[in-house]
Amino acid sequence: MERKRIEIPADVKKVESVGEEAEFPFDISPMYEGERIRKNEMYVELGGTEQPGFELVLALPEEEVEDMKVTIVGPDLEEMEEGKAYPYAMIYYVAGSQVETDLEPVIERRNHDFQNYLEGYMHLNQRYDIWIRIGKGAIKKGLKSLTQIAKATMMLFKNELPFIEKIEAVYITEPTMVEKTLNEVAMPIYDERDARVEALHDEDVDEFYSCTLCQSFAPTNVCIVSPDRPSLCGAISWFDGRAAARVDPEGPNRAVPKGELIDEIGGEYTGVDEFAKEESGGEYERVKLHSFFEYPHTSCGCFEVIGFYMPEVDGIGWVHRGYAEPAPNGLPFSTMAGQTGGGKQIAGFLGIGISYFRSKKFIQADGGWYRTVWMPKDLKERVSKYIPDDVRDKIATEEDAKTIDELKEFLKKVNHPVVTGVVRPVDGKKITEGWVEEEEEEEVVEEAVEEAAPAPAMQPAQVQPMQPMQMQLPLQLPQLQLPAPQQAGGGVKLIIKDAKIYVDKIVIKKPEEKKKGGK
Repeated sequence: MERKRIEIPADVKKVESVGEEAEFPFDISPMYEGERIRKNEMYVELGGTEQPGFELVLALPEEEVEDMKVTIVGPDLEEMEEGKAYPYAMIYYVAGSQVETDLEPVIERRNHDFQNYLEGYMHLNQRYDIWIRIGKGAIKKGLKSLTQIAKATMMLFKNELPFIEKIEAVYITEPTMVEKTLNEVAMPIYDERDARVEALHDEDVDEFYSCTLCQSFAPTNVCIVSPDRPSLCGAISWFDGRAAARVDPEGPNRAVPKGELIDEIGGEYTGVDEFAKEESGGEYERVKLHSFFEYPHTSCGCFEVIGFYMPEVDGIGWVHRGYAEPAPNGLPFSTMAGQTGGGKQIAGFLGIGISYFRSKKFIQADGGWYRTVWMPKDLKERVSKYIPDDVRDKIATEEDAKTIDELKEFLKKVNHPVVTGVVRPVDGKKITEGWVEEEEEEEVVEEAVEEAAPAPAMQPAQVQPMQPMQMQLPLQLPQLQLPAPQQAGGGVKLIIKDAKIYVDKIVIKKPEEKKKGGK
């Protein structure tokens, strides 16, 4: 797509400022990375869950960029109402002899890094998911305009990335223009970037690239960017990582030699494991790039989508940041993000970038699309062309199912692969056995207790060593009913439903009576 300056309508209010600021009413330091501004502490929110927002970097010829110029389009901070949310777009024009379109997303992603250096200013996420909060304390200290934010950010860009010789910023808060520019300019560029990597695969290259920008929020996160697996935030592809490593070898995007292949299907390499151990401080020693359950990739907090396992149907659901309702498991994105993020490696939850859905290796170790059972309608429509034809209509949306029970009925009706057993396409191996028909069986075991003897305290059963229980999914927890400990003579009643339990031997012994004399 052609790169050109954004056209600002003549009837839209704008304010321009050229040149560097002599001083700023806030501190600028990496010590503010990770600063959180809670709702009761914020002056205003920009973008986020209530309003559209995005950030975009455009590489332009040097003569088209006016260095250190800022244009604010729409209401500025002093015109905003405290406690409200506003639309927000941050657009940067950059130029320099080394600046090329390959570097656009790399520079763009550093906006997250540099803006979090600003005291009282919180920047989360990326691309079209940006979420900004400005604290009341920053306003009290003298912050009056977004121009001050833009100039501080541009100063950091030029100081930290010297290949940027000229930079100009356009910040937009006018609602109609934010929406128009997002849909007509930003989204086509994001899609263009993502499409570049579709023809390249992990086996075609000798090294992957890291991204450590999120470690200020997730210290143990190890983001590995490969041709078949873009960054969790969706902003950095393998090409972007390569371009960044070339201009800044010691920066957040470094080359990671693949090393020896350990697991072709799961996507495990010795070089990645060594890097993961080093970057996580020893927290993690193994990472499989294309596995959901076994040594999955860590999840930072800037991920665009969360995958969640539902044992009741033995399937995986996906929910994106823009979906506000609870998923069929009863949890909204925000709750699952709290469980998943922070740089953790959790079997059953996984953060990914939307562009990973394009990958031919999309969680291939666990069946990929054939293990996927639910996703919001707008997310499904967005990636629909990447879903195999034979399973596309078998993946439910909120229009088909909002609860686990509704999802079960839908999956049975369409005969989804999880019902009969998933065969993963990559090697033809059947990896699940399908659903076991629920049996309405009830087994009751009662043991009489001598009425004359006082009721002894409940003693744990002594169980002989045995092989692990063999259970087939979907699982439900057994229902266990026990009498109150002080109840005398009532016996013990166990009711176990909807579970198949195989036990070699159970030995239950009565407590030994005390000998005479208290011994």
